[in-house]
Amino acid sequence: MDIARRDLLRWGAVTGGAAAVGSLFGPAASTAARATASSSATPGGLPTDSWMSRLDGGLSLLDLTVPGTHDSCCQNPWYGTEWSHTQNWGVPQQLQEGVRFLDIRCNGLEGAPDELGIYHSDAYQHIRLQDVLDQCRSFLQAHPGETVLMRLRNERAGGQSLDDTEFLRRVDHYLDALGYRGLFHLHGWPTLATARGKVVLIADFASPWGLIDWSSGENGYFDTQDLWQTGGLDPLGTKGRRIVEQFDKASANASYPKMFVNFCSYAGGYWPRTSSQTLMDRSVYPYLAARTGQRARFGIVPMDFPDLHVNVLQMLVDKNFV
Repeated sequence: MDIARRDLLRWGAVTGGAAAVGSLFGPAASTAARATASSSATPGGLPTDSWMSRLDGGLSLLDLTVPGTHDSCCQNPWYGTEWSHTQNWGVPQQLQEGVRFLDIRCNGLEGAPDELGIYHSDAYQHIRLQDVLDQCRSFLQAHPGETVLMRLRNERAGGQSLDDTEFLRRVDHYLDALGYRGLFHLHGWPTLATARGKVVLIADFASPWGLIDWSSGENGYFDTQDLWQTGGLDPLGTKGRRIVEQFDKASANASYPKMFVNFCSYAGGYWPRTSSQTLMDRSVYPYLAARTGQRARFGIVPMDFPDLHVNVLQMLVDKNFV
C-alpha cells in the first residue's frame, strides 16, 4: 500500500477534517457549526437538499442562481495551514444544505500514477477525486432532480504538479477506466432537465474535447469576478464593491449568454474566515437582504464557510423562486 493510500485510511477522506476543525477552534466554533448544520429549509420554505427539483426542467443553467463553495474540500487546517482552511462542511453536507457548485483542485497523487488528489496549492487535503465523485454520485442518486456543477482544476503545484498532457490522461482514466463518464454532462450549458442526476463538468485544464471551458475572467462560457488580492487601504472594501458590481451586472443582463460567477472569497493577507465574515457582513448580506422577494439569476456564487453564513446560502437558493 502506497503512502497516500495509507494516509487516507489513517486520517479518513471524509470525517477526519471536521473533527480536527472542531478541536482546533474550540467549543464556540464547533457549537456554531452544529447550530447551522441542521438547517433544512430556506426562508421561502424550500428543502435545501432538493430545491432544484422544484424548478422547471426547461430552464437553462444560465438562468439560475447557484450557491457554491470555493476550495470545496479544504476542511482541515492541518492539511496546509489556517490560510488554506476555507470550509467546515464536507462535500456531502454542502450538497445537503443547498450548495450546487464545487471548486475541485487537483494535483497528481503520490504513489498512485493514474489518480488525482485534491489539493490547496501543494497541500494535499487527504481526499481523492474518486472520493468526491462518489459523494456526488451518492447524493444525485438520492436526489435525482438535482445537479452539481464542478470546476475541475489542474492546480499545477508542488512535487505532484502535472503538465497538461498527463493531467488530461488522468482525467480520461477517470472517465473510462474508472467508469465515471456516465456521471458527467460534458459539453455546453444544458437545460436543468438534461443536467439532472449529472455532474456538469467545467474544465479548468487544457483539453481538446470541447468541454465547458472555465475562465477566471471572461470567455465564451463565463463572466467571472474573482478578485482574490488587491492593494489599497481597504482591500476588503474594494472586493466588496466588485461583488456588488457583479451582482448588479448579472441583474441587468437577464438574457446574457454566459454564466456569471461571483466569488465571495478573498485571500490577500487575511485568513479566509476573517475575510469571509467581513465581506458577508459589509457587502453580500446587505445587498441580498435589500432585495428580498426579487427573483435574480446571479449565476454561480462561490463562498467560504457557508455553515457560518447559512442566511446568505439560503437567500441565494430563494432567488430562483421569488
